[in-house]
Amino acid sequence: MTVPDAYASAMRIIEGAGAWRPPVATANDWVEHLKVADLSVGTYCIPAGGLDDQGPHAEDEVYVVTAGRAAIVTPTGSAEVGPGSVIFVPAGEEHRFAGVTEDLALLVVFGPAYGSRSSAVSVGSHRGA
Repeated sequence: MTVPDAYASAMRIIEGAGAWRPPVATANDWVEHLKVADLSVGTYCIPAGGLDDQGPHAEDEVYVVTAGRAAIVTPTGSAEVGPGSVIFVPAGEEHRFAGVTEDLALLVVFGPAYGSRSSAVSVGSHRGA
């Protein structure tokens, strides 16, 4: 995990962000690439047929599907997603990726940074972290 900076000191290229990585020791793979006070960026990968076991987060979240196909499921409905889909999930909302038919790679942006808010909201985690 990266150490948060109060402010990024310079532009950064985030190599490998959003790229598929087969999970090694866990069912899914979460890698945090960048963490500053106001946001963090990571990659979340779920193999075809895999189960998404994450819980809700205390931060707002944006997913960008870079590879694969699945459905995003929330208490208010579900939608099929694939490469190029952009999904916003507000803090505290239950959500899961289901029916993963192709290896799923997601670029994930949290605002503020992942884990930076208090536990006032029921907090889950990306597994494999």
